[in-house]
Amino acid sequence: MQADLLAARLQRAAYPLASPPQGAPWNLAELDGLPLPAVPRPAAVLVGVIPRAPGATVLLTRRNERLRQYAGQVSFPGGNVDPADPGPVATALREAHEEVGLEPAQARALGYLDPLATLTGFRVQPVLALLAADFQPRPQPDEVADVFEVPLQLLLDPARLKSVELQFGGRTRHVFQYDYPQQRIWGATASILFNLRQRLANVDDTAGVEQGSV
Repeated sequence: MQADLLAARLQRAAYPLASPPQGAPWNLAELDGLPLPAVPRPAAVLVGVIPRAPGATVLLTRRNERLRQYAGQVSFPGGNVDPADPGPVATALREAHEEVGLEPAQARALGYLDPLATLTGFRVQPVLALLAADFQPRPQPDEVADVFEVPLQLLLDPARLKSVELQFGGRTRHVFQYDYPQQRIWGATASILFNLRQRLANVDDTAGVEQGSV
């Protein structure tokens, strides 16, 4: 029952599976002035939420230090959209299977979060999914150095998220970073989690859902 309530709450916060968001990425203003491609490269990531008895968690990975892009950074399972993929859900599930051994039957896709633009020219479509509680990750070592879970309630706590300044592209920019000593959760990953928090807050305010329900 707890998993069903969690899935219903998450689904209310997401765009329907039948209607992926088509608009511009929500964070484009922060990338103003950067030489972004006219046609960004499509990518998708899996925002996997796991129902646990103490409270729901979010599945994250830390990338291999030897990778060319985002080496050593915390991220969601995901990657480039393949021309053979029928949609972003297929991309996210395929990449999650390759990176952490998630079987398609262990994931229930619920909908989409808002698309995100990255400094490297991607338009990332986050896919929100409920994962099986018995899922045991099998990380692909060439891509993934670590797989871990973070409590959803921690990630939804505004006090845990801060904005840090950095100099990039000739101006001061701001990126999100979580107060989480065990891992550095920042950049695009933190922005996607912020978007999830905002969307959940909107539906919780409307439905009067208590935060303790997950």
